Amino acid sequence: MKISIHQIVFLLFCMACFFPMVNPPIALALGIIYAQLAKNPFQQKTQSSINWLLKLSVIGLGFGMNIDKALAAGKDGFFFTIISISLTIGLGILVGKIFKIDKKITKLISSGTAICGGSAIAAVSPIIKADPKQISIAIGCVFLLNSIALFLFPAIGHFFNMSQHQFGIWSAIAIHDTSSVIGAAQVYGNEALEIATTVKLARALWILPVSFLFALSSHTPFKKIKIPYFIGLFILAILVNTYIPNIAILSPKIVSISKIGLTLVLFLIGSGLHYKSFKRVGVRPVFLAIIIWIFISVISFIGIMEIIK
Repeated sequence: MKISIHQIVFLLFCMACFFPMVNPPIALALGIIYAQLAKNPFQQKTQSSINWLLKLSVIGLGFGMNIDKALAAGKDGFFFTIISISLTIGLGILVGKIFKIDKKITKLISSGTAICGGSAIAAVSPIIKADPKQISIAIGCVFLLNSIALFLFPAIGHFFNMSQHQFGIWSAIAIHDTSSVIGAAQVYGNEALEIATTVKLARALWILPVSFLFALSSHTPFKKIKIPYFIGLFILAILVNTYIPNIAILSPKIVSISKIGLTLVLFLIGSGLHYKSFKRVGVRPVFLAIIIWIFISVISFIGIMEIIK
């Protein structure tokens, strides 16, 4: 099979993600820059690659965690998770009604902001029978703010002297997609990374009850609800790392490879963020996404700084 110069350049950008100097924000920035200059030559394969590579990388991070620490992090984040999801979805639907935004787009943006970005949108869209245009608008809004958060949150965390623990929970609560949560936390520190990953994946399980509620309101069969099975494998990896001593030889290498995988995921996500795709989104959906994102970011930040010392 003949490979074009265009494909070679893209693969060289991907290979750059394997080097330590390219951290998650830099990888995302490289992807965004590339998207403005050239079209991804592997566009059709990229989305499925992102999906699988993200899941495998998250599972790999489990080999760097201890079950006791993971349970403690999950316990700390549980209260914030319940409150933030309820408030975000409630506010999103209210703002959507006030500004007369399409109901399905409102539900997709609200669930994506409240739970776990693109994964939540993908889970909810078949339940509420959203069409491709509605899905693309919701994903566009979420990934636009997701990209901003990856650069902005670590700077805010350092400015306010947030501890690793505080930042890990805050990023898991207030950043939309798992890839950017882990990317921001990875930049902040290893403890923040462990906490953020655990809290975010525990948060992702709320796709199920939210999907059930949307299925009931939309009169959709429960069989359309998608269960995030890979979270179980992440928990299994933590258990293996905690209770099987011999795995300690391999664990650091698995975690290191997983971090590279996540960096590559962010480059691939960035390579699909062309400015023309955001021009088609429209002002009101973006306005909705910004309002509920700022709301959950500020409320969770204040709560975390007051409660977790």
